[in-house]
Amino acid sequence: MAGTLAVGWWVGKDPSADFTESLPGEDNRSTVMATLEKVNIGEFFERLASDEVSMNEVWPGFRGARFDNYYYSDIALIDKFPESGPEILWSVELGEGHAGAAVYKGLAYILDYDESDRADMLRCFKLDSGEEQWRRWYKVNVKRNHGISRTVPAVNEDYIITIGPKCHVMCVERKTGDYLWGIDVAKEYESEVPLWYTGQCPLVIDKVLILATGGKNLLAGVDCKTGEVIWKTENPRGWKMSHASVLPFEFGGRKMYVYPAIGGIVGVAADGEFPGEVLWENTDWDHAVVSPSAVCMPDGKIFLTAGYGAGSMVIQLSEMDGVFSTSTVDEFKPAHGLASEQQTPVYFAGHLFGIQPKDAAALRNQFVCVNPINCKQTVWTSGKTNRFGLGPYILADGKFYLLNDDATLNIIKASSSSFQLMDQYRLFEGHDAWAPIAVADGYMLLRDSKKMICLDMRK
Repeated sequence: MAGTLAVGWWVGKDPSADFTESLPGEDNRSTVMATLEKVNIGEFFERLASDEVSMNEVWPGFRGARFDNYYYSDIALIDKFPESGPEILWSVELGEGHAGAAVYKGLAYILDYDESDRADMLRCFKLDSGEEQWRRWYKVNVKRNHGISRTVPAVNEDYIITIGPKCHVMCVERKTGDYLWGIDVAKEYESEVPLWYTGQCPLVIDKVLILATGGKNLLAGVDCKTGEVIWKTENPRGWKMSHASVLPFEFGGRKMYVYPAIGGIVGVAADGEFPGEVLWENTDWDHAVVSPSAVCMPDGKIFLTAGYGAGSMVIQLSEMDGVFSTSTVDEFKPAHGLASEQQTPVYFAGHLFGIQPKDAAALRNQFVCVNPINCKQTVWTSGKTNRFGLGPYILADGKFYLLNDDATLNIIKASSSSFQLMDQYRLFEGHDAWAPIAVADGYMLLRDSKKMICLDMRK
């Protein structure tokens, strides 16, 4: 009888009754150790060459010169690959990660992580030959966690600014590589390094670095020349740093910076008497992991999306007599409308374009086009035979150049009416090719988790 009762109890018991769902951020993983390590930012330098360069175009940081992921140029790019594939002009092995390159007039810059030396390393290459010109680095211990490096430098005529995996900011002179100043954000602002390290790319406007800090403050404006903090944004709600980047937006007669933090989304003043003051905020958008940046559209609609089942939200920004407000227009899960886990969608011809995440049901990993008026209704999709993983895409010469996870480069006609795959070619045996693409003077820089290549894409 005891045996029968025991068997009955065992069969009837739910073994998962005490289980809880494991969600990103709920392990309360401490990042205090990141603030305890003393890091001498910019400590080491090595010059390897000093070649003359004579190119004209720039791709000065995350999402290009106008922050919209367009390549603005009169140079025509190929729409069909040669039978043997595009020529790889040069390639370089990198530390494992997903950091993308920036380009300034013939020189390419990337913040690498040297795993043998345990160092964040800013490296400068000639765009047309790949010859490394110089490198500046500092030692910091970072364990591999889906790669290490994440971010794209910001480059202008005078400065290069980088943000390392553990939120170390470094500013150097562009022409010489000379170190100017650095900030340990986690230590200075008592903030947490995000899960899987920082994905925030530095934003520079008018020689001011706009930095999302979390911790004691939410954002800060830093003078690129001196490293002095010009303004700070208060953080009374204790919002944390996300993986998203700050992007500029102009609406209602004001210039502003828009940032989706962990806790909500905020717009802070970029002009006026009090730069850095909060113009508006929205707490409806609150998720544990946010990687894509906000897509701000001319009519004040702002598209927000995140991975891990979060889905997307569209909010409407309004202005009346200098006062801003927001309202939530729509919210939906990835199976019901445009969403993205990692890449920031592109706004073009009044439509949004992006790759659906893996939890988007039948549309998983498809490239789709939607009208922002109803992001739950697709205008077109790439179809079940064309799926693209988590790879990046860029708009250039009337075409989308989209890189699949495995380093297959796809050329897609930029159209808001139909999907047309013009050509595709697997460039090499790639893995986790997620880093943003850069283009300048017709040269395209792409990478997977361990290698960066340069293609001459001129027609």
